Amino acid sequence: MTYLSLFISAFVAATLLPFYSEVILGVMLVNGADPLWLWLSATCGNTLGSCVNWLLGGYLLHFQNKKWFPFKPDSLEKAQNSFSKYGLWSLLFAWLPVIGDPITFVAGVMKVRFLPFLILVFIGKGLRYGAVLAIALHY
Repeated sequence: MTYLSLFISAFVAATLLPFYSEVILGVMLVNGADPLWLWLSATCGNTLGSCVNWLLGGYLLHFQNKKWFPFKPDSLEKAQNSFSKYGLWSLLFAWLPVIGDPITFVAGVMKVRFLPFLILVFIGKGLRYGAVLAIALHY
């Protein structure tokens, strides 16, 4: 397994597709991979996947009345209201299961500027993978 495979798994895990990169990260760590490179690969891949969600949110909003649109109108409105309530800082929680991917999608819908989006998502995801690695290294 290579760092590229971890990057790709972390990327896919950050999109709206269900996938988990922690298993690959754990296997690679047990097999002696460098924790810094693991952290960097996973954090960058996961952040890039969130950037895809942000792009899709900004672009796909034009198709919100189509049947295939991933969010129902009332769900989208609720998500937009929550994002407005909690603001930009909610992007630090983009790593959370279930709600993290929609947060990044809604950030695109809400036309959040890219640089603050990128910085906050990277910080949150970096802290998450850092914690995962720290716990794994401890045990």
